[in-house]
Amino acid sequence: MKKCLIVVDYQRDFIDGSLGFEGGQIIKDKIMSKIKLYRQNHDDIIFTKDTHDKNYLDTEEGQYLNVVHCLKGSDGHAIEKDVDALRKKEDYVFEKSTFPSLELGNYLKKRDYQEIELCGLVSNICVISNAVIAKAALPNAHLVVDAQATASANQDLHKKSLDVMEGLHIEVKNYE
Repeated sequence: MKKCLIVVDYQRDFIDGSLGFEGGQIIKDKIMSKIKLYRQNHDDIIFTKDTHDKNYLDTEEGQYLNVVHCLKGSDGHAIEKDVDALRKKEDYVFEKSTFPSLELGNYLKKRDYQEIELCGLVSNICVISNAVIAKAALPNAHLVVDAQATASANQDLHKKSLDVMEGLHIEVKNYE
């Protein structure tokens, strides 16, 4: 079975930077274990990076989430160092200027993945929106999100996003 792991926005600004929160660091070991397992099984691994320019606050997103973050080239834009150390040059990295990546969806549409797993940050924003993009690109692929490998600063929205993903026929593992 052809599988793919998508590590969504596991970047420093969401862990210990301008939008950092405790839960962002807690999931690191789970994400690293998943990367190692997918690598061992010769499955594909894709990374997304939230990517903004200095005019971020002038964008539609910036009007609502008015915290400068993930500026291209900044320390906060970088993938967390231990996770980044597991990244290989053949892994695709999609830089995206908003929550989901249409480019990721177009890429997935041309692949024959039977299963796609998503992990990373933030569950109720970028993880859920990229899960929807993946579902639209490959509607017959089995999508999985591990509740222990994603997080949000807002626990209520985290739980709601996992519920919504289940409603979209995305398997949510390890969800109490």
